[in-house]
Amino acid sequence: MQRRNGGNVKKPELLIPAGSLEVLKTAVAFGADAVYIGGEAFGLRAKAKNFERDEMEEGIRFAHAHGAKVHVTANILAHNRDLQGAEDYFMELKELKPDALIIADPGMFMLAKRICPEIDIHISTQANNTNYETFKFWYGQGAKRVVSARELSLEEIKEIRRKVPQDLEIESFIHGAMCISYSGRCLLSSYFTGRDANQGACTHPCRWKYSVMEESRPGEYFPVFENDRGTYIFNSKDLCMIGHIPEMIEAGIDSFKIEGRMKTALYVAAVARTYRKAIDDYLESEEKYRANMDWYRAEAAKCTHRHFTTGFYFGKPDGGTQIYDASTYVNEYIYLGTVEAADEKGRARISQRNKFCVGDRIEIMKPDGENLEAEVFSLTTENGETVESAPHPKQVLYVEMDQRADIGDILRVQAVKSK
Repeated sequence: MQRRNGGNVKKPELLIPAGSLEVLKTAVAFGADAVYIGGEAFGLRAKAKNFERDEMEEGIRFAHAHGAKVHVTANILAHNRDLQGAEDYFMELKELKPDALIIADPGMFMLAKRICPEIDIHISTQANNTNYETFKFWYGQGAKRVVSARELSLEEIKEIRRKVPQDLEIESFIHGAMCISYSGRCLLSSYFTGRDANQGACTHPCRWKYSVMEESRPGEYFPVFENDRGTYIFNSKDLCMIGHIPEMIEAGIDSFKIEGRMKTALYVAAVARTYRKAIDDYLESEEKYRANMDWYRAEAAKCTHRHFTTGFYFGKPDGGTQIYDASTYVNEYIYLGTVEAADEKGRARISQRNKFCVGDRIEIMKPDGENLEAEVFSLTTENGETVESAPHPKQVLYVEMDQRADIGDILRVQAVKSK
């Protein structure tokens, strides 16, 4: 427990997504208390890199060595054909010993409970957890944690906290994309492209541009809106609650979840570091948290995002706060690479991700919150060849700069804005 202002305030878990082993290590280095990952099957991000068995084993070992937990997704809505493979998968996870499984389907829940009862089960937002009786139901089945539906307000979460057992943990999203359907149970992808979002193959048709026309009125187009019990159908802004850490804590939320298992190491580093500092500052003093607000907002905006919203947390959003006009991302900074090692000359070794050149002014992003501006003096390949630019993705390079970069630091460069 953390003590602040004379009272006890429970420190919430900061839960960060990782779509690859590289990103998992970045998340832990930049402040995650826990990471959530997917295996090669049974998760809802089939297009993410995801983890093979050896990578998952290494990731769990790395996280545990650094005091972080690992939650593994198995949150598809399973069909009969999935169940035998799911049994085999849970047997494998039993050996790997992650800290929790994230599950939505009752059948998958029963399999996991039977095969690996020693692993905590968290109920995914895909299970549409919108009321305290649902939370109590899952608690009665043996769930350790329930992830709240995105459609809940903070007042509703407070009521759930009051009416469910205190040892049932509540997890809620604090940052990232908002699925446009009821808590992510989307049918659009399957209908339009044959790729089932509930089986992990979403093509994000909610990001496309639409007009609706009633068949008896050709040429007349109508807006799409929600009814009293639904959500907005199409485009959404990204959730960002960096300015509302106190309200999230006071609502009794145990785990703050960042969305984005398909995001880059730069995105994960930026959001993890920003929310880590914001949470820690608030627990130290509200004054410090308020004083650093401009830094939090600036850093949150440096990773690729769409325009921000507070979602449903302060009541049902209207079109101005939820729908955006253009399905485009804001890209303030470009990811160059993560420092993997330093040679005897002090040069940083990276597997380059985007093009940059000798003479460029770039930024070294450190886990403690410091950003160092640096000039690139030279670029050298593994073969010792000196080059002026780095045009080839994943090329291993040694980067000489006028600032020191340590293992685990992120190199990024400010994007050139089009006029």
